[in-house]
Amino acid sequence: MDVDTRLLRYFVAVAEEGTLTRAAERLFVSQPALTKQVKQLEAQLGVRLFTRSRTGMALTEAGRALVERVPALLADWDRAAREAKGAASLAGRVLRVGFLASAANEATPGIIAEFTRRRPGWRVDMRQASWSNPSAGLAEGDVDVALLRLPFPGQGALRTAALFTEPRWVALPDAHPLAERDVIRFRDLRDEPFVAAPQETEWWRDFWLAADEREGRPVRIGAVTDQPDDWLSAIANGYGVALAPASAARFYARPGVTYRPVTGVSPSRVGVAWAHDGGPAVQDFVRCCLDHPWPQESDG
Repeated sequence: MDVDTRLLRYFVAVAEEGTLTRAAERLFVSQPALTKQVKQLEAQLGVRLFTRSRTGMALTEAGRALVERVPALLADWDRAAREAKGAASLAGRVLRVGFLASAANEATPGIIAEFTRRRPGWRVDMRQASWSNPSAGLAEGDVDVALLRLPFPGQGALRTAALFTEPRWVALPDAHPLAERDVIRFRDLRDEPFVAAPQETEWWRDFWLAADEREGRPVRIGAVTDQPDDWLSAIANGYGVALAPASAARFYARPGVTYRPVTGVSPSRVGVAWAHDGGPAVQDFVRCCLDHPWPQESDG
């Protein structure tokens, strides 16, 4: 029997979340679509996987048996897919480098130039990832190495090296009263609504909300965005403020948004990440990153 791995991923999400509503939000699909996929999997297997009630979705005996096996099966499949993608890319002398917005932007051309000097005939394919993918495609095997912000979800399964740190600033609407200040204390921002990354980014989202540095104050979410343009629009339109790397003031300047330094909040770290089994070309790129003359701390 052939089963689409997507159906299995949907099944696991419903089992872990306990409700179709939360699972649909996590998967970014509609609830009716998710219900249809669960029923399709049950039809293919010929068993009932969930008992549905007003309180949620409870696993049946068949469902419990399946959920014990599926995560390991999906992990093996993901590993095989990553290895196949990586082998095809490196065989073609192409190094796929993922990156998140503003991570090592200014240094990237120099790093690529040094890499191609060390490996003549190779090409670097830069691939920008959305904020809902904080590993910049590395966890899925879509890239061989990534320039990104530390920490990020799934970091423990990969190798990482910090490259430099830079302060976190705040982006505000031009008309915001705090925009008139030269420097803003984070304690004065704690009660503001924030523009946040999607919830599934977990500790990445928490870091950019400074969730652990609020002295118990709850976070207010004014908008959720996944791309820099949407993020900027939400801020400019007054839906909230947002912490950002100091370099965002250069790379993402736009009318309607003011950037200011913030005191009382920890800095951001830029790093390079790669798989434990990264080959010689990956190691060369990592070495080029580590050898780059990074500043001790960027002032933005």
